[in-house]
Amino acid sequence: MRWVVRSKIHNATVTEANLAYIGSITIDEDLIERTGLWPGEKVLVVSNTSGARLETYVIVGPRGSGTICMNGAAAHLVKAGEEIIIMGFELTDRPIAPKIILVDQDNHFVRDL
Repeated sequence: MRWVVRSKIHNATVTEANLAYIGSITIDEDLIERTGLWPGEKVLVVSNTSGARLETYVIVGPRGSGTICMNGAAAHLVKAGEEIIIMGFELTDRPIAPKIILVDQDNHFVRDL
């Protein structure tokens, strides 16, 4: 069995960092559906801006909003305006075809990668 990348949102821009929230990353529902992420799923978030890496879980943001919000303690590591990569993984005994998407500066789908 191996952990392999299953879902990836590439070059997303953090729209908000909310320290007051309990925790998680809020992601536009359109992006969640395109990549096959699940609400509550653990994801790895990597900042292309600062190099920070953290694990958190997905919560659904408004559809079509472009929302990518770092919530709770994660907002100390990744700030609004940073460019990030969001990855979900799967434990499997065989290779899988990941759903990887590229988004624009407003976090709207550009194309599959």
